[in-house]
Amino acid sequence: MRSSLQTILNKQKKQKTMNTPTQMKVSNLESSKGNKVFNQFEINASNGRYFQSYRSIIAYIPNDGTIQLDERYWNYSRTTSKYRSQFLGETTKETERKIKEGKYILANLN
Repeated sequence: MRSSLQTILNKQKKQKTMNTPTQMKVSNLESSKGNKVFNQFEINASNGRYFQSYRSIIAYIPNDGTIQLDERYWNYSRTTSKYRSQFLGETTKETERKIKEGKYILANLN
């Protein structure tokens, strides 16, 4: 699994396209019980939506809808994976499949 992700990563390194937003609104993600989750944020900006876990941008969905995941942190921990899956509305297995298929771009978002 790691070697195929590395191959995709090498192909996609040049595709980082995160533009600087002019406006943004930050909100905490919510747990399954409806409580705000500390250190897990959704950022709605003029250039798209971001998922941030602690100090790292994990996912970026620009206004054109092309999903980008951070090459290093997209699957960093169980908690990051849980809330990334919530943000994207899919399981980790679905995310891995979309990376392999080239539907998601791995990029340096940090």
